[in-house]
Amino acid sequence: MSTATDLVILELPFKAPFDWPRILRFFNGRATPGVEAVEDGAYRRAIDWAGDSGTLTVRPHSRKRCLVATIEGPAGQHAEALSAPIARMFDLHADPKAIAAHFASDPWLWPLIEAAPGLRVPGAWSAFELVVRAIVGQQVSVKAATTIIGRLVQRAGLRIEDHPHERTAWRFPTPAALAAADMAQIGMPGKRVAALQGFAAAVASGAVPLDSQAVDTAALRAALLALPGIGPWTVEYVAMRAWRDADAWPAWDLVLMQSIAARDPALLRPTQQRVRTDAWRPWRAYAAMHLWNEVADRAGAARGG
Repeated sequence: MSTATDLVILELPFKAPFDWPRILRFFNGRATPGVEAVEDGAYRRAIDWAGDSGTLTVRPHSRKRCLVATIEGPAGQHAEALSAPIARMFDLHADPKAIAAHFASDPWLWPLIEAAPGLRVPGAWSAFELVVRAIVGQQVSVKAATTIIGRLVQRAGLRIEDHPHERTAWRFPTPAALAAADMAQIGMPGKRVAALQGFAAAVASGAVPLDSQAVDTAALRAALLALPGIGPWTVEYVAMRAWRDADAWPAWDLVLMQSIAARDPALLRPTQQRVRTDAWRPWRAYAAMHLWNEVADRAGAARGG
């Protein structure tokens, strides 16, 4: 770790291979306008930690097997604590060789792993942000969801004064702010607005401690499923990306269902697909990423996940 005035640089190692272009593509396709951005081959976002704000920029090291995380602003004084969430976000603890070995005899997955051997499961800076995105994205395109999320940030978030990076100059709304925001003409059906604000209120009250340091995923899965407008897909998606459950599987994801049915037309629904997908345990989240990635590669877009 090296430091300068209001600037801290961390080097965070990973086990090779590491597919930086694809993880960056994934984040770019889902970046929250005003809060996070992909530019100049790097990921950047506004962050808050223990009451201090700053800007996080992550890019690969030019020579070493590590990512370089630069923290600008007062949040840099928490660099030691920040290394863990950054590592989770970029899946730096994954062992790609062990995962590949598990799928080596699988005729469906092995060709995908050969095509993208360093594919990671992209994490999330905040489980709260991820669930907001998932609710907003229900039954709309990725592009439409991004537009609505941008409106939410401007209505309920806070602009960071004198911020050096214009594309990341907003703080994502807090649960309390989002629960109380005026959502008129936001571009979502009333029922989805109610689900979103009900979820935000549950997090604000502490009833659903999404981003607590000690995550009891079984209890949080149940708490989320009990909320109106949140189904199994959202819960498994959050488990994959925010809670780092390597075996999470969003069984009702349309792209995954179609990918499996294309390989075996007898397997149309998750109930029929389960025996096949159970063979991918305990790495089903990586199987999901490879199937999504195949579609994204083919479409040249951010579809899937």
